[in-house]
Amino acid sequence: MKTIAISGSSGFVGTNIKKFFSKDNFEVISIEREVLSNEEELTSIMEKADIVINLAGANIISRWTESYKKLLYTSRIDTTKALVNAMSKAQKRPELLISTSAVGIYSNKDCYDEEYYEYSDDFLAYVCKEWEKEALKAKELDIRTAIFRFGIILGDGGALEKMLLPFKMGVGGTIGDGNQHFSFIHIEDLLNAYKFLIENVDLNGVFNLTSPMPTTNKGLTKALGTALNRPTFFPIPEFVLNLVFSEGAKVLTDGQCVEPKRLLDSGFSFKHTTIDETINNIVNQK
Repeated sequence: MKTIAISGSSGFVGTNIKKFFSKDNFEVISIEREVLSNEEELTSIMEKADIVINLAGANIISRWTESYKKLLYTSRIDTTKALVNAMSKAQKRPELLISTSAVGIYSNKDCYDEEYYEYSDDFLAYVCKEWEKEALKAKELDIRTAIFRFGIILGDGGALEKMLLPFKMGVGGTIGDGNQHFSFIHIEDLLNAYKFLIENVDLNGVFNLTSPMPTTNKGLTKALGTALNRPTFFPIPEFVLNLVFSEGAKVLTDGQCVEPKRLLDSGFSFKHTTIDETINNIVNQK
C-alpha cells in the first residue's frame, strides 16, 4: 500500500483527493497547518510518504488587501519551502511530489499550452512563478516532481456552489461582456489526472489541468442557465466586482485560455470536455 501525504487537505480539492485515494487502496495522511512549522514532525511525515500532494494556499477569491496578498503569497511559497526542506532532511524521501499552480500564470492574449505560452506580469502570475520555483527544487533531491496548473475546478461544491445560487434565483448572468476566457476542469477528470500521473512514472514537469475545450464566461453562463432552466439576463458589471474584491476581481474578470497539451500527448483521456456536458453532469448529480 502506497502512502500519500497531502497539504491543504481540508479544501474542496483536498477533500475530494483524500476520498478518492482512500477508496483506491492508498493510505492518506493529512498534513495539518500547525505541522508545517514543526520541522521534526514534518520530516517524519516525509519519511512515511511515497507521494506528497501540495495543495496548501489561501482562497484566491477574496478581497486583495495588502495583508491578504501577503497571505496569498506566504500560504503557498512558505508551505512549499517547508515541504521541500523536510524532504531534504528525510532519511527516506518521497518518490513523487505533485505541487499546485494556476492558469493565472498565463497572459490572456491568446490560447496557450505548456509549450506555446506567454506569462502575465501581474501579482497572481508572480505568485505562481515563485510557487513553482520552490516546488521544482525537489528535483535537486532526485524526487520526481510535477506541477499541476489548475483551471477553475467544477464539481459538487467549491467554486460552482458559489456560482449556482444567483442562477437558481433567476438573477444569474455574465461578468461584464462575458467574452473573457474560462478554462475549467471537472473534478472527476482532475482526480483521474492525479492517478494517471502517479501511475506513469516517466512523467514529470508542468501540466495544465484544464479541459481540452476551454470556453468563455458567456459559455459558462449559457450552460448554467440551460442546466438549471433559469434566465441569464442580469450581467454583473465589472466595477461591482472591483468594489467587492479590489485587485482580486482580476481572477473573475481576466480569464485565460489554456489547453492541456502535455496530458493529451501522454495519453490521458478526459471524460468531460465541453462546458455544457460538465455542468449538466454536475447539476444532475445533485
